[in-house]
Amino acid sequence: MAHTDDTTKVWDLIDKIGFCMLATETGNDIRARPMAAYVERMENSVYFLTDADSHKDDEVEAHPNVCLAFADTKGQKYVSLSGTATVENDREKIKELWGTPAKAWWDSPDDPKIRILRVTPSFAEYWDSPGTVISYIKMAAAAVSNTKPDMGENAKVNL
Repeated sequence: MAHTDDTTKVWDLIDKIGFCMLATETGNDIRARPMAAYVERMENSVYFLTDADSHKDDEVEAHPNVCLAFADTKGQKYVSLSGTATVENDREKIKELWGTPAKAWWDSPDDPKIRILRVTPSFAEYWDSPGTVISYIKMAAAAVSNTKPDMGENAKVNL
């Protein structure tokens, strides 16, 4: 598969999965929390809405390298994306990204505490398997035949 196809696959998977675990550095520890991702492939960015009072903003400002882990466990599709994060206060972009997930945390996009966390990806790895049932069948067949199962596509992609 060509690099362009792998890059497209990464963007398609993260867009389809939609939610991820955002991992940030907190001194000597790594901390992850679930976040709703807004994928903007033409901008080479993944956006999140966050609160100005949250700890992740401080963590990103101190250590901007982050990891986003996307998982569709039912479909056996996964993406690990590494990149650089910035905290922004672009009020127009906040309104553009406003949607159902944000309504759980804020009353309106005009809330002055809302910030954007923008991740510019540099590297990704994806795993795209044919699904849980087929994966189990392939693993069972491989165990019986003493071979390794073909678990679908896997690629490392520089973005």
